[in-house]
Amino acid sequence: MSERLYAESGVSWGAVVWGPVFALLGALAELATGGPVHVAGWLAVGFGLCLITVPWVYARRRFLSLEVTTAELRQGREKVPAAQVSSVTDVGAPVGARVLGGGWSVPRKYDSLPVKLTDGTVVLAWAKDVEALRDALDRLVRATGGPADETPAPDSHEGRE
Repeated sequence: MSERLYAESGVSWGAVVWGPVFALLGALAELATGGPVHVAGWLAVGFGLCLITVPWVYARRRFLSLEVTTAELRQGREKVPAAQVSSVTDVGAPVGARVLGGGWSVPRKYDSLPVKLTDGTVVLAWAKDVEALRDALDRLVRATGGPADETPAPDSHEGRE
C-alpha cells in the first residue's frame, strides 16, 4: 500500500447542499415578509439546484483533483509513476511544456510547478498550494532514490580557498 504525501480534491461534495440552503433561505425570506410561502416552488428550486450541482462537483473531483503517493503522482486522470519523477528543484519551464492532467493549459486559479522526468522532459504539474506540492514531490524524489538537491549547504566551504 502506498502512503499519501499530498492531495487536493478539486471540490468538496458539500457544495451539493448549496442549492437546498439557498432555497431554504428564500422560503424563510417569504415567511419573514409575511407573504405566502411557496413550499412546492422552493422544493423544486432546491432540488433543481442540487441536481445541476452534482455533475459539476463530479467533474471537478475527477479532473481537478491531484494526489501524490509513494507510488505515483496523479493529476486529474493522468498518472505518472514515482520512479519517473526526477527533480522538482531548479527546473525551468520550457515554452510548450506539456501540462499534466490532459488539459491545454494549467487550470484557472491553479499555480504551475515544472517537474523534470527521468527521460529529461519537463512537464507542468499544478496545484492550489504549489509549495506543498513541491515539498511532497521533493520527498517523493528522495524516497525513490532520485537525485538529491545539489545546492551546497550554507556552511559548506566549497569554492573557497
